[in-house]
Formats: sequence, C-alpha cells, structure tokens
Amino acid sequence: MFGAFFAAVLPVLFIRFGVRRGRWADRHVGVRRQRLLVMVFIIASVTTGTLLMGALGAPPPMIALVAAMVATLVVLLAITVAWKVSVHAAVSSGSVAILALAYGPWALAASPLVALVGWSRVRLRDHTTGQVLAGSALGALVAAGTFALLR
Repeated sequence: MFGAFFAAVLPVLFIRFGVRRGRWADRHVGVRRQRLLVMVFIIASVTTGTLLMGALGAPPPMIALVAAMVATLVVLLAITVAWKVSVHAAVSSGSVAILALAYGPWALAASPLVALVGWSRVRLRDHTTGQVLAGSALGALVAAGTFALLR
C-alpha cells in the first residue's frame, strides 16, 4: 500500500492539482521544463515511500521494486534537463524487465506492450522514435539493474 500510495496516488494528485492551477498544460506534462518540477516531486514521494517501507519491514522485493522506480526517475530527470526522453516507454520496459527477473523469462512475452506504448507516444506526437527508444533502453537497464541488486 505504501508503494502504491507514494509511487502513484500522490504523484497523480500532484499532477492533477498542477493542471487545475494552470502550472502545466496536461496530465502528461509534455513541456520539458515543467517536467523537471513534477519529476523532483515524484522522486521525493517515491523515496519517502521506499524509506517508510524499509522502516516498517516490507519484504525486500517490494522495496527493490519501488527503489528501482526511484533510480529510473533519477536517471530520467538527469536526461530531461537536456532532452525529453519518454517516461512512459521507460516505465513500461522497466516493468517488463522486473517481471522477467521476478517470474522468469516467460514474462518477456509482455514486450509487445512496450512497443505499443512507444508507438502510441510517437503517434500522439509527444515523442520522437529516438526518445522512445532511449526511454525503453534506460528503463529496462536501470530498473532491472536496481531490482537485481536490491532484491
């Protein structure tokens, strides 16, 4: 519950609040400069959730899962300072990579979903193909690497 609250609920509420107040254009926060503040908030929120999970004795794989999200967001934030990389592609590829580590290679059968997410980001003109490919590669590498080290 802590992981979901700090990694999803609080960030969504923060984004909705910002959209209502006119701080960002939409829920996707497509303007790179606006993304920086949102990403910093999400990193702080997820880090708080991770620390609370550790303090309250959550199972190590759960802590590793949420910590993988923090690590991925930190890398994406560093890149977003100079270039708009696809967070959606990173999250989807990181999720599939972690599922494969946790449950075995059969989970890689979900990989077409990563391609579908990437296609949608390009089709919506929110990202270029290069931004989607970079996000996909970074998401899988950082999330899987962090999860493998911490679980």
